[in-house]
Amino acid sequence: MIQTVLRDAPSVWKLLKGVICIFKPAGVSPLGVRRMLVSKLADELNELKCREPIPYVTIEGDTTKNLSISVRPSFSDHPLVVGPRYQAEDIKCYPISRLGFNTSGVLLAGLNSGIAEAVELRDSLTIRTYKIYGELGYSTDTNFKTGKVIERSKYDRIYRGMIDKWCASIQASHQSKMFEFSGVNLQSQEAYDLAVKGLIRPKMKEVLIYNLKCTEFKPPYFTIEVQCVNEFEEYLTLLIHEIGYKLHSNATCIGIKCIRHTLFTINDALLLKHVKLEHVIDNLSNCRSILGKYSDSFNSPHLVNIDRNEIATTQQQ
Repeated sequence: MIQTVLRDAPSVWKLLKGVICIFKPAGVSPLGVRRMLVSKLADELNELKCREPIPYVTIEGDTTKNLSISVRPSFSDHPLVVGPRYQAEDIKCYPISRLGFNTSGVLLAGLNSGIAEAVELRDSLTIRTYKIYGELGYSTDTNFKTGKVIERSKYDRIYRGMIDKWCASIQASHQSKMFEFSGVNLQSQEAYDLAVKGLIRPKMKEVLIYNLKCTEFKPPYFTIEVQCVNEFEEYLTLLIHEIGYKLHSNATCIGIKCIRHTLFTINDALLLKHVKLEHVIDNLSNCRSILGKYSDSFNSPHLVNIDRNEIATTQQQ
């Protein structure tokens, strides 16, 4: 980690720009993380040496004689009058990760002039990896553990191979959708040429799953790992519910953690308790080096842009 030396607030302010990677805890919204971040940064900036009040020049004395000129700090620009030099509203921060209230993990955000870079990263449909924790034996009205229990069932006949089977089935159905949304026939040479280039990321709003597997099974608890795009929290909780339904039982999501967002992992994320100016600047520098090294991967040639009319035409043919 780079050791950042903090001297005066204006110099530090110039460094607060770029993409930042934060670990969002469960029970806090991305906007709540944003509020905590900008509030802490503003407080620490005001603790540093800020600029002096602008000078106020006065001309005094009898106009028929020599006048005296005096310079003193302007009260209209004094922090005791106008407030602290840096306000939370002055710091622009835009989270680009769609992490829900109950989801923890990697949260990317643009800071000040880095918002444009963050939006470009968001629009490139970068893939996120989640660990979703489920519990067999009951279901709730929200598909999450905090909801009201509406049904209970047995799970003693369920084994890991059954979960692996349905995970593979769901993954296969989504892989077919990738070619469908790309407007090509799955059995064509064009589909093969598209597949050998790498992951296909159609520019559409539908959720696409690239990989889905069970990583741990200790009844009644199990964990699945999913790599996807365009996902949202309700869909991920519904995925656990669907697996339980396929197993002729019930399952409820008890936790969601985003462990990777494109090239950023939990190891790159800054904890909220470590949000201080020197750590934030170091994190911005680390994120900048990651983005600079792998920027070409965000504009992959297999980021296919096909509209719905073209898909409908292809399907009719």
